[in-house]
Amino acid sequence: MGRIRGRDTGPEMTVRQLLHAMGYRFRLHARDLPGKPDIVFRSRRVALFVHGCFWHRHDCGLAYTPKTRAEFWQRKFDGNVARDRRTKRELEVAGWRVVTVWECQLGDLASLAGRLAKELGPQGKQGRRAGPISKARRSAQKTRDQAKPSRR
Repeated sequence: MGRIRGRDTGPEMTVRQLLHAMGYRFRLHARDLPGKPDIVFRSRRVALFVHGCFWHRHDCGLAYTPKTRAEFWQRKFDGNVARDRRTKRELEVAGWRVVTVWECQLGDLASLAGRLAKELGPQGKQGRRAGPISKARRSAQKTRDQAKPSRR
């Protein structure tokens, strides 16, 4: 188990490449958030986790229990699932939306891209004006222009 990585895994890299190709920009492994989400969209307040089906017990064919030391593995898996639930709850209480991508969903990237686009909303910068200058800014600009001494 010492060789199992917690970050920059194959599935995580695939999701990151997909999101980047879709035009989304994000931060990685935010230490200040519970559970250190794999991908963070701060302006959207979305925390995205990329879970391996085996380790986090997704109900697909990839989540099997090894034959040897079954009790050890069951305790390990139960602890992982409990930690995932606790982390999700803490993030939601703090006002974050939690999205989980499972390893088995990477087989159909087009479907995953559609789901992520629906979960995250439109690409580009959130919370910033994309249209014309607002009335208040025009008014402030007009006031500044009038206050400037004329150069004649």
